[in-house]
Amino acid sequence: MTLTAGRVAPAVPGSRWDRLRLVLILGSFTALGPLTIDLYLPALPTITGELLTTSANVQLTLTGTLLGLGLGQLVIGPLGDRFGRRRPLIAGAAVHVVASLLCIVAPDVAVLGVLRVLQGLGAAAGAVTAMAIVRDLYTGRAAATLLSRLILVMGAAPVLAPTLGAQILAFTSWRGVFAVLALYSLILLPVAARALPETLPPHRRVTSGVVGTLRTYRGLLRDRTFVGLILVAGLAMSAVMSYVSGASFVFQEEFGLNQQQFGLAFSSGAIWLILASQLNPVLLRRFEPRQLLLSAIAVAATASLLLVAVAASGAGGLFGVLVPLWMVLLSVGFGLPNAPAVALSRHGETAGTAAALLGATQFGVGAVISPLVGVLGNNAVAMSTTIASGLVLSLTVLVLLVRPWRLIDAEPEPAAVAA
Repeated sequence: MTLTAGRVAPAVPGSRWDRLRLVLILGSFTALGPLTIDLYLPALPTITGELLTTSANVQLTLTGTLLGLGLGQLVIGPLGDRFGRRRPLIAGAAVHVVASLLCIVAPDVAVLGVLRVLQGLGAAAGAVTAMAIVRDLYTGRAAATLLSRLILVMGAAPVLAPTLGAQILAFTSWRGVFAVLALYSLILLPVAARALPETLPPHRRVTSGVVGTLRTYRGLLRDRTFVGLILVAGLAMSAVMSYVSGASFVFQEEFGLNQQQFGLAFSSGAIWLILASQLNPVLLRRFEPRQLLLSAIAVAATASLLLVAVAASGAGGLFGVLVPLWMVLLSVGFGLPNAPAVALSRHGETAGTAAALLGATQFGVGAVISPLVGVLGNNAVAMSTTIASGLVLSLTVLVLLVRPWRLIDAEPEPAAVAA
């Protein structure tokens, strides 16, 4: 069957083309968050000087985006369970357009920070809705496989965003970056309205209101394994966000790269995330998501400690930092699809709310931990220490709270097939 706008989608997209189109659409919306975070990274030192503020204050505008992404998902996820997936997605894209346009005229860093929170709220719709749609259609290995495909599309955002941002800055000021973000979300509006199927039929929607939503959140938080899995995902994401938060200052100010060189160096790290996301479906043919998750987080934590040692000693200069950093990002790339797949397989009946709590934790933990890079000095040692803290804590939670070797793998639902 063909996916058509305005109709409830079949249990699973019928053809390979239908599945590919679904991945591309969901990936485009999921990429809105990373683009909102990453596109202006090369301009952070410039914004610091133009708005007469400190680098730590400018980094708080990044923290504001992460907070908006986290809080927005807590609201939009339950709305998706109640009203379907498409309407909250369209509303979120519209909010992002307005916030981006207002960022263009922000007079100071405080106003910019508030508007970045609003930008994050709008971008949150894409992140949580994409994950809920995956859970509407797939579970188990199939869900992890599709999430890996989504990360390929989403991974293009951090690869291209800093380089694209640097090119934009060659022709305009940092305010032009927000004009590009406004245009991107504006293009997504008709895509959501006309090309995206509704995957949650009316008879599966939750109609219990605010009290029911709070009851659902309470039930999710009583599931120790689910809580552990979302903390693992959040702490792993904090490592990525710490890299995002500190990279522009480390590469440009400590190692002397210009904006274009920074874009290339930053993108080299994102390539390893993409590589892992594409190897993950291959490994899923032989291993369960929980097995890959444990191995990935263990390797990532070990590599992060090596990164701290190299950064502290100064051995190898920029290349000495990049190599263990690439190892961290490769390992985290295996963890990011599998943690949500295992977590959401436990709560398919409230996929939107569960995905919201997962996404809010990912970006919320990132918002709390990533500013430590600025507090500790915006240098390679500060960035590597913050990355290692998140990953060591992630491994600790995984071993002590989740204990993945004891989990029973979820059986695929009748409709679930590999993407």
